[in-house]
Amino acid sequence: MTAQIKFYYKNVFADVLGPEHGISKPQFENLANHVGPFIKHLNQMRPKLPYRDLPFKSEITARVKQVGDSIKGNCENFVVLGIGGSALGNIALQTALNPYMYNLDDSARKTPRLFVFDNVDPAQLKSFLQWVEPRLEKTVFNVISKSGQTAETAAQLQVITELITRKLGADALKKHIIAITDPKEGTMRKIADSQGLTTLEVPPGVGGRWSVLSAVGLLSAYVCGIDIDALLAGARDMDKRVSDENFHKNPAAINAAINWHFYNRGKHISVLMPYCYALKDLSDWFRQLWAESLGKAVNLKGEQVNVGPTPVKALGTTDQHSQVQLYREGPNDKIFTFLQVNDFGNADITIGPAPGIAPELGYLAGAKMSKLLNSEKIATEYALAASKRPSMTVYFDKVDAYAVGQFICFYEASTSIAGLLFEIDAYDQPAVELGKLATFALMGKTGHEKLANEIKPFLKPDGNYLL
Repeated sequence: MTAQIKFYYKNVFADVLGPEHGISKPQFENLANHVGPFIKHLNQMRPKLPYRDLPFKSEITARVKQVGDSIKGNCENFVVLGIGGSALGNIALQTALNPYMYNLDDSARKTPRLFVFDNVDPAQLKSFLQWVEPRLEKTVFNVISKSGQTAETAAQLQVITELITRKLGADALKKHIIAITDPKEGTMRKIADSQGLTTLEVPPGVGGRWSVLSAVGLLSAYVCGIDIDALLAGARDMDKRVSDENFHKNPAAINAAINWHFYNRGKHISVLMPYCYALKDLSDWFRQLWAESLGKAVNLKGEQVNVGPTPVKALGTTDQHSQVQLYREGPNDKIFTFLQVNDFGNADITIGPAPGIAPELGYLAGAKMSKLLNSEKIATEYALAASKRPSMTVYFDKVDAYAVGQFICFYEASTSIAGLLFEIDAYDQPAVELGKLATFALMGKTGHEKLANEIKPFLKPDGNYLL
C-alpha cells in the first residue's frame, strides 16, 4: 500500500485547550463557512498558478531524466549553485530521501555525491574548492538562477567558471556546467547560450519557493537516485485532496484556516517540529514558503497591513532540551505543527540491555528507538496541551518519495489558501528587492550610485556606539 501522510488537528479545540486558547465547535463551523469559498476560488485560479500543475508535467520529468542520464556515468560529485528557492528544496529532498551517510559511504552510494552551496561564505566555498579541484573531471555543477542577476549565484558561477577554464580549458565548461534558468531571456540564459551549456527551464510564472517539483528540484534528486516519479505521484495524489471543495475533507484548507484563526488571536508564530531527522530540512523549505509568501506590508486593496506569521523550525527531540521551556512557559503566541513518522522500517534500532550497575535504565532495554522518539513527541504534544498551547500533527506512514511529494503539495496549497485569507499576494516578494539593490550598490554595480551614497552611513560602525 502506498505510504500516505495524514493531518491531525484535534489539539486546537476548546475541548482540549479550554475556551480562551482553543477553537470552539461553532467557531470552527464559522471558519468552514468563511474558508469554503476560497477553496473554489483557488481552483478557479489554477491557470494563473502554474506551480500547481508541475506534478502533471511529464515533459519536465522526461527532460530531467534525459539530462540526468547523460551525466550519471561520468559524475561522482554533483554541485548545486543556488540560493533560497533554488537550493532549499534540493537540500530537503536529499536529507529526506537519501541516507544520512550518503556522501561518505561509497559502498552504499551508487549515484554522485551531492553538495549544495546556498551561501557565499568564502571559508566554506574555499574549503570545498580545495577538495574538489583534483576531482573536477568527475564533477558537474548545476547553476540555478531564473535571471542570472542574483549576486550570490553569479559570484559562485564566476568562481567555478574560472576554475574549470584554468584547470580543464574553456571547452570543458559545456561538459561540467548545467544551467537551470529562464527559457528565453535573462543574464543566465545569455551566458548559457553563449557557452553552449546544457540547460533546463525554470517554468514561466513559477517563483523559486514554488519550484521544487520542477527541474529546479528534480534534477539533483534524480541524479542522486531519488525516485522522482513517486515524488510527483504523491504530489498528484495530494492535489486531489487539497482541491476538494468540501472544507471538512480538505487538509490544506483546514490547516490554513486554523493558522489564520490563531494569528488573528495573537498567535503570530508557527513552529514546525519534525520528530525525524530526515524531515528536518523540510522545515527550512517551509520557512521560506511561509515567510516569503505571507509576510506582506500591503493587502490586495493596497492598504497597509504588515501581516504574516513568523515560521520557526525546531527538531524533536533535540529542541525539547533547548526550546520547550519557552514554548510552555513563555508567551502563548505560537501554534505548533509536529511531523511524526509511524514506521522507520529497517532503519529502526533496538535499544540494548541496561548496564548491570544501572538497573533503573531497564525500561529502555529491548524497546525500539522509534518508540522512544515518538513517545517523546507525544509527551511534548501532551505537555503543550497542558499549557494551553495549540498543536497539530502531520503523520507520515513512512518517509519515502511518495509521502514527501504529498507533504510538498499539502503545504503549497495551505500557503495559497492562507494568502487568500490574509488578502495578500502570496506570489510576490517585493521586500527582498531593496536588499538585492543595496548589494549591487555596495559591490559597485553601475547605475546604483545614488543608493550607494545613501548607504554610506552604514559602511562603518559609529564609534559612539561601539564598545
